Amino acid sequence: MAKYAMVIDVERCVGCYACWIACFDEHAGVDHLPVAAAQPESGHRWMDIKVREQGIYPKLKVTFTPLPCLMCEDAPCMKVESNGAVTRRSDGIVLIDPEKARGQKQLIRSCPYGVIYWNELLNTAQKCTFCAHLLDDGWKLPRCVEACPTQALVFGDLEDGNSAVAARMAEPAIEELRPDWENRTLTRYIALPKPLVLGEVVLADKPQEPAPGVTVTLRYGTEVLATVTDSYGDFEFKGVQANQKYRLHVSHPGYAARELDVLTKGDVDLGAVQLERL
Repeated sequence: MAKYAMVIDVERCVGCYACWIACFDEHAGVDHLPVAAAQPESGHRWMDIKVREQGIYPKLKVTFTPLPCLMCEDAPCMKVESNGAVTRRSDGIVLIDPEKARGQKQLIRSCPYGVIYWNELLNTAQKCTFCAHLLDDGWKLPRCVEACPTQALVFGDLEDGNSAVAARMAEPAIEELRPDWENRTLTRYIALPKPLVLGEVVLADKPQEPAPGVTVTLRYGTEVLATVTDSYGDFEFKGVQANQKYRLHVSHPGYAARELDVLTKGDVDLGAVQLERL
């Protein structure tokens, strides 16, 4: 028996919205009963894209995080439904019955990820279904995954050890969106946005020139991140842990090394770190 899952690689997502468009095309104004009633023409984002600006001006970056239903194995919506309105299929897909869910607005409030929507016209709750109606008809992929041009979305059967999704789920970098909520989601992520540490290196005897190739390391406990400055003398560390105290070390032949404490309460721009000539 299949057990469907999805892995979303945030670094591959370029914010093209092809996944959202494909989802809208499949569901808006079209019934796929009994799996799902028609999605309204506006207001629902069964495949949402969370846009996050990172860094500090002028060093800004934008990340895009696709957000479908996470298909929780310990689903909060199943704890508040009545009349069997929310069920989990044997393949892991969590579905909301559009008829039985009528009037059950508590389903929206129960979802901590905000991926359950209310259809005012039908008076019912709705969400992503992993295109279960298509899978039942023999399709291998939901429409969003099929449409993704960068392969940021990977979908398949976890029970198939040779599947792409099983391989990605086994990667050390795999993570849940909010593991502290302990919902054991079947949609998981790689490279979720985390604080950035940014800065530039300036050589005291050459203040008007960029300082490329300078070694910069960031340490926290046994974690060591290393990089070198680019052709502009800038450096960047991404994927650092939030709310931790790191130690930054900057070194370059012929110059005295510098060390700084870095507290990652959010994105950190250290500005210019100057090295003095020995």
